[in-house]
Amino acid sequence: MTSSIKLEVHSLEQKSPQKWCVSLPEDVFSRFLSQSQGNQTVHKVFGEGSLFSPMLFGKFFDPSDAFPLWEFESDSFLSNLRNSGKTTVDWFQTDQAYVLKAEVPGLGKNSAQIYVENGKILEISGWLRQLKETSTKDWRSCNWWEYGFVRRLELPEDSDWRKTEATVNNDTLLEIRIPRIPSQCDNLGDSGSKNSESMQEH
Repeated sequence: MTSSIKLEVHSLEQKSPQKWCVSLPEDVFSRFLSQSQGNQTVHKVFGEGSLFSPMLFGKFFDPSDAFPLWEFESDSFLSNLRNSGKTTVDWFQTDQAYVLKAEVPGLGKNSAQIYVENGKILEISGWLRQLKETSTKDWRSCNWWEYGFVRRLELPEDSDWRKTEATVNNDTLLEIRIPRIPSQCDNLGDSGSKNSESMQEH
């Protein structure tokens, strides 16, 4: 039986200066993974082919930096991973919407948060373990990869971000759908065809 949970999409006017202020260098990430050999959750979330892996796009890219995902075809980035069965990530666009799908084992309603920042950045994040008692209360303002995960994506200019929808199916499959704002050409085309039909009637 399929279970589907709708996630709330939060709107932020602007990002907190402390949020994601610590960059993730490639050597630090490699060391972190090697030190987490026995942690299956860490390797599922950050491993090869994962939406949150810095290596998803073929070369290292800090997932806390915004990436213009929909400017590229998923086939161009993911063909090798798909051929070897190492990823279930997919993104595409239709005339109506921008869509992102990704299998994230153990993602559940309580561990994932979706934000749209200033109408320009889509942010998917969640925590894996609690922050230790320190002067820093927000795990996102320190070495965030030790406590959670993130993927930040640039939204296309014609995205109707206020209507963004996010769901998690069977606690593993995340799907995000962002409607597109109809272009003026589309509207003119519709009105033009209506005028043409009206003239034919007369």
